[in-house]
Amino acid sequence: MSLATPVGDPIAIFFLAIVAFLVAPAVLDYARLPGIVGIILAGAVVGPNGLAILERGETVVLLGEVGLLYLLFLAGLEIDVARFVESRSRSVAFGLLSFLVPQAVGTVAGVALFGMSLPGAALFASIFASHTLLAYPVASRLGLADRESVVATIGGTVVTDTIALLLLAVVVAADAGTLGLAFWLRLGVGVAGFFAVVWLAVPRLSRAFFARGGREGVSDYLFVLAVVFGSALLAEVVGIEPIVGAFLGGLAINRQIPHRGPLMNRIEFVGNALFIPFFLLSIGMLVDVRVLVAGSETLLLAAFLIVATLATKWAAAWIAGAAFGYSSAERMTMFGLSLGQAAAALAIVLVGVRIELFDDAVLNATVLLILAMSVVSPTVVDRYGREMAGEGGPAGDRTPTAGDRLLLALSPSADHAEGLVELALSLRDPGGTLSALTVVPPGRSVERNVEAASEALEDVADHAAAADAPMGTRTRVDHGVPAGLERAAVEDRASAILVGWDGRAGRRRTIGRTVDRLLAGSDRQVVVARVREPIAATAAVTVVLPAGIEGEWGFPAAARSAKRIAAAANAPVSVLLVGGESGLEPFERVDPELPAAFERVGWDDLPEALGEDGERTTVLLSPRPGAPGWSSELEALPATIATRSGNLAVVYPARRERDDRRFFELR
Repeated sequence: MSLATPVGDPIAIFFLAIVAFLVAPAVLDYARLPGIVGIILAGAVVGPNGLAILERGETVVLLGEVGLLYLLFLAGLEIDVARFVESRSRSVAFGLLSFLVPQAVGTVAGVALFGMSLPGAALFASIFASHTLLAYPVASRLGLADRESVVATIGGTVVTDTIALLLLAVVVAADAGTLGLAFWLRLGVGVAGFFAVVWLAVPRLSRAFFARGGREGVSDYLFVLAVVFGSALLAEVVGIEPIVGAFLGGLAINRQIPHRGPLMNRIEFVGNALFIPFFLLSIGMLVDVRVLVAGSETLLLAAFLIVATLATKWAAAWIAGAAFGYSSAERMTMFGLSLGQAAAALAIVLVGVRIELFDDAVLNATVLLILAMSVVSPTVVDRYGREMAGEGGPAGDRTPTAGDRLLLALSPSADHAEGLVELALSLRDPGGTLSALTVVPPGRSVERNVEAASEALEDVADHAAAADAPMGTRTRVDHGVPAGLERAAVEDRASAILVGWDGRAGRRRTIGRTVDRLLAGSDRQVVVARVREPIAATAAVTVVLPAGIEGEWGFPAAARSAKRIAAAANAPVSVLLVGGESGLEPFERVDPELPAAFERVGWDDLPEALGEDGERTTVLLSPRPGAPGWSSELEALPATIATRSGNLAVVYPARRERDDRRFFELR
């Protein structure tokens, strides 16, 4: 097979594409450029306008389209929904700015400089008024997906693309002479129907699907794919661009998929390893460097498009960023994300050529624009995204967290182990360690019990590994479970212990004999959890802050743990400040930010404020029995909440190390 002959065999096409995905990013690392640029350039080299090794045939186009839809779906899936809703006005404002500024400049230039008709000039301007999130994988890799400025940019992308593609539909209808009342009625009814189905039906269907028993990874992933392409198809049917449907499908299913769970890991892995690279490769194949010598008209149009895109997108990002109070790094990251050009630009220019509003010079100039922005966009996001990541979140305490070294304590039967692992994953720091332990009492059946516990722990470790979270496991034979847990925590240098609970209190005890003794004998943060439903199925989260809890030595780390649990549920959050006026400011000062509604209630009003909801997760920050912040009302509170809530996590702050370590020795 000659290199000059396009490869037609599907297996060979797939092989060459995988080699490009593997080699190109590694080569670009040496030039300190983002890896996605390498894949785009690889597409230009091996594509029909380069060495002609591969054609941009049906296989590449299909997988490229799938990759684009997957990219927008991931953007919707990784967004912090609470923050997206909170910043929706900023998303709309930035989207309008990012569209209207380029649209105005491009329309005037199209008429005055290039002699286009008004419809042609408006369509010409919309080529770069819209944008595609080419550099989103860079922002996601830097951990910026939930930062407000990035969320606003992603939301703005939907606004710009929707307006641009609706403008395209209007221009096409006007060119065909069908722009009448029937057109507007059909478009309005279709859009309303689409939003009703996606926002109402998809969340309910996904919640029911994920809440079922006996889940399997393959069926979960297939359900997710059905949501992606079903939403995209429905959008196409009603006259909206499929990429908008894919993004909204991601938003609709967002709350049902834990962001640190095994399913999310599978979704990201397949997308980043296969689908999204195919999209980038297909974009690269459009590049034709020969247009550089094709004539001055193409070069003039390309130069205008590149300069106008850089200038207008920069202006929109800086105007919006200044109005929202963002740092210069955040504004430049917004600018970099809004530079990408691909899907919408291609759709607009190809339709414009088909209806003879554009000629080949505009098409070639658009391809050069896509190439230039494919290099500049991820480079800018990588440069300023790193600076933005270094700025951190809001100011707050940055003491070691529970997720630095987390020890998960499981019963020999490992009841509800999967739910506890998902909770542990939400508490775990990205660079922290996670281990699981089962304490088996000695006796005649100890060897059999140790073997059974070890097998159960292997299943737990497999579940954690599916979420890309290695977990060490071991069993320990000990007469006392609390003593065994504390000894293991000392050996692991654990910063926190996560313990499961059945929701029943012991006689004259807050939670039960084992946990009460652990609280009395351990200085570490202890999280006691009753998990009955998947965290992703949570409909609402309530955080309970008793008065005086902020005076505990380990409060900052405990508050951070409570916020992480609440954020993992990805559901509306309410915070109840009970029995006093303090607590709110110290809680808000701790990272991460947690959009929530706050309410002050008395102890007598707390049961009514909690209500009864089996789909709610409640997080209680509680002092230990006997601590300065302890009150008698807290004694029965965990058991009371357990009867009124689906899931419960009680977070006990760490305390200063004591000199007296004889507690376990005396028992």
